[in-house]
Amino acid sequence: MIFLNFLISGISLGSIYAIIALGYTMVYGIAKMLNFAHGDVIMVGAYVCFYAVSRYGLNPFAGVALAMLVCTVLGMVVERLAYKPLRQAPSLAVLITAIGMSYFLQNTALLLWSSNPKVFPSIIGRGAFKLFDGRLSVSHVTVLTIASCVVIMAVLSLFIGKTRLGKAMRACSEDKGAAQLMGINVNATISLTFAIGSGLAAIAGALLCSAYPTLMPTTGALPGIKAFTAAVFGGIGSIPGAFLGGIMLGVIEIFAKAYISSQLSDAVVFAVLIIVLLVKPAGLLGRMTQEKV
Repeated sequence: MIFLNFLISGISLGSIYAIIALGYTMVYGIAKMLNFAHGDVIMVGAYVCFYAVSRYGLNPFAGVALAMLVCTVLGMVVERLAYKPLRQAPSLAVLITAIGMSYFLQNTALLLWSSNPKVFPSIIGRGAFKLFDGRLSVSHVTVLTIASCVVIMAVLSLFIGKTRLGKAMRACSEDKGAAQLMGINVNATISLTFAIGSGLAAIAGALLCSAYPTLMPTTGALPGIKAFTAAVFGGIGSIPGAFLGGIMLGVIEIFAKAYISSQLSDAVVFAVLIIVLLVKPAGLLGRMTQEKV
């Protein structure tokens, strides 16, 4: 039962990584940009949800909805101000801008909300389901996290595969120039991608802080890096890859903490990533592409 407890905890943590990884993989898959400010959008969403619930007394799910709205607008503003002017710039300029935007959001959060840790209220309480005569305990937050991840992945896959906007995203991912010639508004499509990724980041922030209640301006930094690792692990640009990479990364991290060392768990996670990329550079579900130079 101990093994099963660890496995469920790993899947729960991996589900959060998978939701966050969607923001990275969608933006990279369509705009070919690495948005390293994505982890800080998670933090903003968590703070908005925290104040909506604890200070203004909103229902927790209404708080999450408000956080999604704020983060969606924030994602579109960040794309318009920081990334759109660099659409044709070298990738290094985009990377430096993304890091700068990350520090800007962190320091703005410090000014607005201070560096004092805050205890985040759980979305659905701290209760748990008891199975096998109490030998297996699964918290309500764990069930909600896993269910949310599965629903989000299913809805997003249907959206990308079946709707006109989803097809426009896939067209922009393949060839922006050809998509524009076919009448697709590439700028609006990229803005929509940032909006969706940022809205999902708000959900991930609320789930992350429900499972690990301490909230600080740096809350999203490390989970953001690990989620980016999950996106690369599964194959950046692939939505199923983000799901698989996130789940596997969460399970590896929890088992490394349990059976190796809590201090070395992050090292184990990144070591596994290095091994996977040495064997399969495109990631588990990624595909190799050739570019003419």
